[in-house]
Amino acid sequence: MPSRSFFWKGKQFPVCARCTGIHLGYLSFPLFTFDIITLDLFWTILFIIPTYLDGLIQAFFEIESNNARRFITGLMAGIGSMSLVAIIGKFIGNQILTLLT
Repeated sequence: MPSRSFFWKGKQFPVCARCTGIHLGYLSFPLFTFDIITLDLFWTILFIIPTYLDGLIQAFFEIESNNARRFITGLMAGIGSMSLVAIIGKFIGNQILTLLT
């Protein structure tokens, strides 16, 4: 839907505002992988929840979100997802190293 996407110089983005935020959040992955930024599991989950809440509110209560909220919650979800991937990856890596020693 054009109303849910950003436009740049008259051209519509190929994904919605929420997905734009999620994809930009994915860029944080190296920061979590190399421990430049760390979030514990509690904060990781808290970063992901607002995106689902925003989507569910729109779907079930017919309250329309705006692109700024979609983008911000998407960015939070992307960052939270990358933190979760790093947490899981480090856990699996530690388990493998434990088995090898």
